[in-house]
Amino acid sequence: MSPDMKPQAGESVGRIPLSFNQEFLYGFDRGDDEGPFGPRFHIVHGWWLRGKVHVDTLQQALDDVVARHEALRTVVVRDAGGWYQRVRPPMPGRLEVREAAAGLDADARDRAAQQLVTEVESGTIDARELPLFKATLLRFDEETAVLALIVHHSAADGWSVRRIIRDLALRYAARRGSAVPEPPPALPYRDFVAWQREFSESEAAQRSRDFWRDKLAGARVMSVPTDRPKSSGLPETTAVYRFTIDAPLVSRALELARSLRSTPFMVLLGAFALLVRRTGGSTDVVVPTFSPGREREEFQHTVGPFLNLLPLRTELAGCRDFREVVARVRASCLEAYSHDIPFVQILAQAPELMEPVMEDDRAACVFQVFPFPFVLDGERIGDVEYTEIRRRLDSQPVCSDVPNGALWTLNLDPAGDVVAGIQYNSNLYDESSVAAMVDRFRQILSEVVGAPDAPLDLPGAP
Repeated sequence: MSPDMKPQAGESVGRIPLSFNQEFLYGFDRGDDEGPFGPRFHIVHGWWLRGKVHVDTLQQALDDVVARHEALRTVVVRDAGGWYQRVRPPMPGRLEVREAAAGLDADARDRAAQQLVTEVESGTIDARELPLFKATLLRFDEETAVLALIVHHSAADGWSVRRIIRDLALRYAARRGSAVPEPPPALPYRDFVAWQREFSESEAAQRSRDFWRDKLAGARVMSVPTDRPKSSGLPETTAVYRFTIDAPLVSRALELARSLRSTPFMVLLGAFALLVRRTGGSTDVVVPTFSPGREREEFQHTVGPFLNLLPLRTELAGCRDFREVVARVRASCLEAYSHDIPFVQILAQAPELMEPVMEDDRAACVFQVFPFPFVLDGERIGDVEYTEIRRRLDSQPVCSDVPNGALWTLNLDPAGDVVAGIQYNSNLYDESSVAAMVDRFRQILSEVVGAPDAPLDLPGAP
């Protein structure tokens, strides 16, 4: 790394190139308040805090987190020379403190906590105002509170938000005098940018580009018909439709995944691929999903936008039963994971891939599955216990933006069921259409995990 990229005390870090991840993200920018610079392009999570919270100390811990993670105080600049990013000196964290109504029982507190997180997610955060995250503390009494964090998506991904809360908890405990370990070293995001650009010139990166050129030859990404054309001119808004998949059905899916040496994601993606096929799609299914993009151990504690889009291509033609569908999905996933490179480089090898989502009456659809991470799940750090608010079940008309289409997110809850949500552009889709698609997905999943050896009506099957 060149010496001019090293920060000096009290000064901004100079002109830093964007990561390839950011280049893809900012490709959606139109110079207005929509897209990756828009105030609704954010991530929101909430936690129960049990134990007395000292507001002054919490503010100091927030300041520590801002100083630790450069991405939270980085601005992206566009001038005649193109895009670049600039790191600003540390500044205070943003904290709002509220007091809940007195005398609320447990159910009322749960509702208030849900309402707080929903309110924050329905709100905004300006990408031009640093730091790029805000905290809201709702206090119920001296021993119970809820903390909601909103982070601009240009500065962080889901993994990063959980790094932020753990670092915040550790710094708060340390400042209260508790004997807790120091957070592990966190390399600045600009180090990842430098590594990523250097790696892109390697033979390994070239082999991955060759793989994607061959894998995606003639491929077109899946797209979903819209209820209204993009040309209708309606303001772009994103809503979320939340739903669950019951524990008995999930249990059968997990059991099938184990028997096929596959992950739950592979089984659920197989069912989703059949949904795409049955709703008029091709047997040649290309479903985009996200990878963490953190294959390098040294960046595990770094905050920044690491996640990468991977187009998973699976040919369903000739599959006799669902077991064979999962086997093909599994092979596609393992190949893709071993060639995980930035999507802008993948797209350069297959420039026609995204043509379907450019049509006026079709849009993209991304599918992802996560286990709820066992991070701060009833964990005591110092004198405060932290528990993430996981089970959010109410749909809402305004939430974090998705740039074009819909994003399916299925979370495997420790309770045994799936807690899921579909963020969708409500200027393009009606909630009833999204709900109907969910019902078809549940039906297909129930059919195939209940009878994985049943013949499938697919072209080329014997």
